[in-house]
Amino acid sequence: MLLERIYDEDLAQASYFIGCQAKGEALVVDARRDIQVYQDLAAKNGMKITAVTETHIHADYLSGTRELAAATGAAIYVSGEGGPDWQYEFEAERLLDQSTITLGNITATALHTPGHTPEHLSFLVTDGAFSDKPGFLLSGDFVFSGDLGRPDLLDEAAGGIDTRFAGAHDLFVSLQEKFLTLPDYVQVYPGHGAGSACGKALGAIPSSTVGYERSFAWWGPYLEANDEAGFVEALLDGQPDAHAYFGRMKRENRQGPALLGERAPLAELATADVATALAADDIGVVDTRPHTQVHQGTVSGALNIPAGTKAASYGAWAVDPETDQRPLVLLAPDSESAMEMWDHLIRVGIDNVAGYVTSFEGLPTYTPQTLDPADLAGFDAAIVLDVRNKSEHTAGHIPGSEQLNAGRVLWHTDQLPADGVIVSYCQSGVRNSVAASALRRAGFDVIELEGSYAGWSSWKQTQDA
Repeated sequence: MLLERIYDEDLAQASYFIGCQAKGEALVVDARRDIQVYQDLAAKNGMKITAVTETHIHADYLSGTRELAAATGAAIYVSGEGGPDWQYEFEAERLLDQSTITLGNITATALHTPGHTPEHLSFLVTDGAFSDKPGFLLSGDFVFSGDLGRPDLLDEAAGGIDTRFAGAHDLFVSLQEKFLTLPDYVQVYPGHGAGSACGKALGAIPSSTVGYERSFAWWGPYLEANDEAGFVEALLDGQPDAHAYFGRMKRENRQGPALLGERAPLAELATADVATALAADDIGVVDTRPHTQVHQGTVSGALNIPAGTKAASYGAWAVDPETDQRPLVLLAPDSESAMEMWDHLIRVGIDNVAGYVTSFEGLPTYTPQTLDPADLAGFDAAIVLDVRNKSEHTAGHIPGSEQLNAGRVLWHTDQLPADGVIVSYCQSGVRNSVAASALRRAGFDVIELEGSYAGWSSWKQTQDA
């Protein structure tokens, strides 16, 4: 048996490629939408992808299940559990508790493990060529290394009302009846790692075992004592902010993400044509450079979505394709960089990219305003806006500032003053640049605090010394 973990650092998301070498068939679980990595793995190992599935209706990224099936002819399997409100709306074979997917000697058995979501499945994998006992659990967003999937996302991002309590109960029962009944030696491969907003304390370890989690995870003592009330309280306390785009991901993943098909390389556009389109407000520009360079000058109205390991996350904070359908033009150094950025953007459903430019010479320019921390106290700001997480704000913040997470700010502009200047900050300036550029594009007057909270803290220390 071949088992490969494909990890996306951007969204801290893991998908899995399981292959039977004897039969040359493979199953992909929780695929992302830029699917070449799975096709390359299949070709490298002389396999054909014959089945694709996913653990649940995802909230943090747009699923590549349909995309990969369309490209390979693979059969699609999705959960049929969770009741009528949690049924997928596209054609696929439904899996119930104990349903199986077979690849030669390999059997993947679906376990209904509700809690994070009502329809959630985990997959218990048996390599029949080695043993008749299961050896691996693809746990999705059920059990992580050292943590559990949060049960409050339906409230926070999908319009639910107090579903977190039923979800927490279901998670307690799933642990009792499904996870802790497995042998200690079963290896656990979760759907996310450290940095994901799908839990509050995910470990960076790529895998674990049932026995290790049973013995050392924070929730173990609650299960051992059958203390459901204590478990629920501990589970729900301190969960991170849920990003606003999660609601869109839930809807689109349930309906079935749009199929992209084979994407041609992005074209390099003439700056004169881009300038004309900008003047007509027919396009948007994404500056993919670091915020320190953007602060030296950028295209007027450009969003700052810096290239790198968090491009999809930042893109989903700054672009809502449901309300703004103008195509995007990327400011990127070359074709390869532009395509890599597009790969990241489609992971969160930002598909409409018209092309790229390598320079903004000839385009209207703008230099974002910044404010030195020493000048903040005397500055007449309508609001000092902290775009970090609630936990960061609680741990320490600029006196008088108000917190609104960068991943939520574009969807909650009603919480901002309609007039006056907004002074915004994050921890180091990166997230702040993303949020500030999105707010400017939405019509707000935003000045970024130079150095953000770290810069202000350093200045404050010199004043207190």
